[in-house]
Amino acid sequence: MASGYTPGLTVSPRTTIVKTRRLPLKGEVLVNLGDWVLPDTAVAQAKLPGIMQTVKVASRLGVDASEVPELLTVKIGDRVEKGDLIARTKGLFGKFFIADAKASTSGLIEIISPISGNVGIRESPTPVEITAYIPGKITQVLEGEGVEITAHGALIQGIFGIGGERRAPILMVSQSPNQPLTESDINASQAGKVIVGGSNISGAALRKAAELGIVGIVVGGIVDKDMVDYLGYDIGVAITGHENIPLTMVLTEGFGTIAMANRTFNLLKSLEGRSAAISGATQIRAGVIRPEVIVADETENEGIGQHDDAELNFTLQPGGQIRIIREPYFGALATVTELPTQLVQVDSGTEVRVLRAKLASTGEEVTVPRANVEIVAG
Repeated sequence: MASGYTPGLTVSPRTTIVKTRRLPLKGEVLVNLGDWVLPDTAVAQAKLPGIMQTVKVASRLGVDASEVPELLTVKIGDRVEKGDLIARTKGLFGKFFIADAKASTSGLIEIISPISGNVGIRESPTPVEITAYIPGKITQVLEGEGVEITAHGALIQGIFGIGGERRAPILMVSQSPNQPLTESDINASQAGKVIVGGSNISGAALRKAAELGIVGIVVGGIVDKDMVDYLGYDIGVAITGHENIPLTMVLTEGFGTIAMANRTFNLLKSLEGRSAAISGATQIRAGVIRPEVIVADETENEGIGQHDDAELNFTLQPGGQIRIIREPYFGALATVTELPTQLVQVDSGTEVRVLRAKLASTGEEVTVPRANVEIVAG
């Protein structure tokens, strides 16, 4: 029987979850191999170098650059506070026409240039700390960079998202996977929660959710114009997850009004009330990153670090569940019915491998390039 391999989209009530937590620059790992960590546990830290501020001493004192070193009251390595004296002219008879140069910021004297007559002050470094994000076991230490954390729990990957990493309890708002979230569905009692809708969230509902302090939204889809209006710009194809917004949103199906898959909706419903880690980070191209909702075990599990009994299957085969990720069937769930071995010419003139699949929504059987689908594994 023919088969093939394609990237998978996981919707699973129980799987092994591995998260790499990496610093943006070299630093210090704060935990050890085998440690059990909680979401708020700091696992690594580093210090971003402070900004270099330049004081134009020669210009301020009205002297030649070569004269600056002998007029300084500080040396390289000295710490100064904003407003501290760093240079002074001798003046006439030691008391008239004296000029001062003072520190424009607090920091360390790092540069004294006899060429330009400038003094460089390096501001204090900014501490950077990364937390575990999920409860789990440290299964790998990346020296000076970060850690790998392994956990067991539920994992729901979406097709697109916005907003950074957040944590909050799950709250079901829609009663069915095809019920949209409207402005009237959003209220103050949902503040501090990750709310779950059905087929769509309106632009008005999204704005109200942000205003009321809702932490996250998981919904089938959104009309792209509503999201652009909320963000104030077109998000394009770059990696998401760094938007300056007060909530995180995960689309499980795509853009438009698309009923959330029953399996996804029912899984989220079974997790209601439990604390979830949610991230909208998405990268469609090379190095695919999926938005996600994770509900991991909060207590240590001795089996962590071993494989689950049931490995996720990312092999295309008849009977397998897929999601189509290109138009004209974007976001549609389907069941593979056939994997033809012969190449088929598409509209662009290219010959590609295709598959036949039955759409879950209509029962229609369609032919699509294999590159345009991903497996829904669970």
